[in-house]
Amino acid sequence: MPELPDIDVYIATLDAKIGGKTLRETRTGSPFLVRSVAPPLTELAGHRVRALRRIGKRIAIGFDNDLWIVLHLMIAGRLHWKTARPSLVAKPRIAALDFDHGSLLLTEAGTKKRASLFVAAGNAGLAEHDPGGLEPLECSMEEFAKTLRSENHTLKRALTDPRLFSGIGNAYSDEILHAARLSPIMLTNKLTDEQIRALHRATNMTLTMWRDALLREADGQLPQKVTAFRDGMAVHGRYGKPCPECGEPVQRIRYKSNETNYCACCQTGSRILRDRSLSLLLKKDWPQTLDDL
Repeated sequence: MPELPDIDVYIATLDAKIGGKTLRETRTGSPFLVRSVAPPLTELAGHRVRALRRIGKRIAIGFDNDLWIVLHLMIAGRLHWKTARPSLVAKPRIAALDFDHGSLLLTEAGTKKRASLFVAAGNAGLAEHDPGGLEPLECSMEEFAKTLRSENHTLKRALTDPRLFSGIGNAYSDEILHAARLSPIMLTNKLTDEQIRALHRATNMTLTMWRDALLREADGQLPQKVTAFRDGMAVHGRYGKPCPECGEPVQRIRYKSNETNYCACCQTGSRILRDRSLSLLLKKDWPQTLDDL
């Protein structure tokens, strides 16, 4: 699922392409996409785009009639710019916003129709789609610490909870925790002030670095390589590969469809964290440390 750096690149590119432009027509090719009834999507035709915002992991497009499109790409949704009016007959095309100078095309790969589009009225309607998490690149260290300590969770869960922090998901939370040299299962109420400062620095550094890198890669175009697994990542998606800092193999914890990657040497004092499924299978044979492994 696109996270804060990816969505910020979408917002910057969309602002350059459709900011101030008039929407001529809205078209949908999937009965699963539009999740709201009123106001209808057709009310946006003929109105000018006046604002673009990121709402958590959602893209919000505001129009001069005080209506907003709130788009959640989920895992497989992607945006493309077409200079010619695209047909929606071919899969995986599911919607298009047509302007005089081109069309914004939405596609969704796969059979699970998870991408969603809502039409919201005014700031009040837009707020209904905001989980309320703190913006990690706009908050002070004090605000960051207060939010982190407001509930007692593991660091992994706290960073990825949209009610606590906005826009951070599975991929960048792994990178942030590696940069901060903190265990993903450490509880937030056990953190020292220095560890929170390190986590705040790592959050700013990681998200800013990747946002800037993806902006350069996009080069003014809508990003086409939106993925959770990128060359240059330290641990996420790198299970079994050497950690770029210490050379030890990256470890993982798997739960259902999610995976947490970490470096035992850099983050857990060489302790191997238990994988919920595999550790139950191996029982006493589960390795406790890197040496055991």
